[in-house]
Amino acid sequence: MRTQVCIIGGGPSGLLLAQLLHRAGIDTVVLERQSRDYVLARIRAGVLEWGTVGMLQQAGVGDRMAREGFVHTGTYLAARNRGFRIDFDALIGKKVMVYGQTEVTRDLYAARDAMGGVVIHGAEGVALHDLDSAAPYVTYRKDGADHRVDCDFVAGCDGFHGPSRKAIPDSVLREYERVYPFGWLGVLSETPPVSHELIYANHERGFALCSMRNANLSRYYVQCPLTDTVDQWSDQAFWDELRRRIPADSADTLVTGPTIEKSIAPLRSFVAEPMRWGRLFLVGDAAHIVPPTGAKGLNLAVGDVHYLHEGLVQHYAGDSHGIDTYSERALARVWKSERFSWSLTTMLHRFPDQSEFDQRMQEADLAYLESSNAAKVVVAENYVGLPY
Repeated sequence: MRTQVCIIGGGPSGLLLAQLLHRAGIDTVVLERQSRDYVLARIRAGVLEWGTVGMLQQAGVGDRMAREGFVHTGTYLAARNRGFRIDFDALIGKKVMVYGQTEVTRDLYAARDAMGGVVIHGAEGVALHDLDSAAPYVTYRKDGADHRVDCDFVAGCDGFHGPSRKAIPDSVLREYERVYPFGWLGVLSETPPVSHELIYANHERGFALCSMRNANLSRYYVQCPLTDTVDQWSDQAFWDELRRRIPADSADTLVTGPTIEKSIAPLRSFVAEPMRWGRLFLVGDAAHIVPPTGAKGLNLAVGDVHYLHEGLVQHYAGDSHGIDTYSERALARVWKSERFSWSLTTMLHRFPDQSEFDQRMQEADLAYLESSNAAKVVVAENYVGLPY
């Protein structure tokens, strides 16, 4: 099989890149290890920067999002069971969209089907070859048979554990990582959200987050030790702990019910450099991971797609400057978003060795943020998304 760009990974970043390239007349093949049902069953964050909204609209997949998504013009931060609002609209005239990543992926699959694009599911043993030559290719196994895709470029949209980053020689690749000593216990419940906007809460018992998917589907989190298991947390224990950590007025109005999904996620900050080697480009989680505080994961991946799509379109028009500077441009934005996610995580979470002094310093940070418009502007600018 021959294509111009072989995309490894059928999640939202790979599908969005394929959609944008197709609309520019560039042929792609998408390889995905899992089934479509598996990909669509993954529960992920749902806060979209307005730049991400614009990219989905540019790709022609924004109609359902515009109908069903929820525009948020602010968010809440809290300490000592009392919250305050960061008003994006008033501070910087911008907003975010709440629309689940699963729904984004569903829309992108529908668009890929409509345009007759190739997505090969069940692609096992994907391997990348001759990336430092003018004729790279990718091999994989499906249904017991070996297959080969010859291409001009390979886009590694295959996540943290995929083969793309591992194809860069150790002598070239540099990795930077911070693993956090706690996790997030998250539940999904068919209950109305406690707030129409997100609440990020610092508490001496640990962090909590109140989020939403739609008017009757809520997503809540509490910080927990990495040694905990889901079985240790009954629904009642979770709701009781959430109430202890969030603002008192929210705790009083919280609607609880049976949870339909419960999981514990570890947190890490991670960046790999460079994001290009030869004919390979890393995109999204293949190159960087952020803790979910601040909802930057998918949005950072879409930023990568913006730079790569733009560069490839320019390349096929005769100008290679965009792909030659892809890694530099993408990483400049990545590191700024890594800083924001790290700073929020540090300010809002209880660390195992944290003293009472440290807790009071976190509370002082939040108190200053509440009283300073300049500080609020910094948070608002980063939360809604830095420009491409």
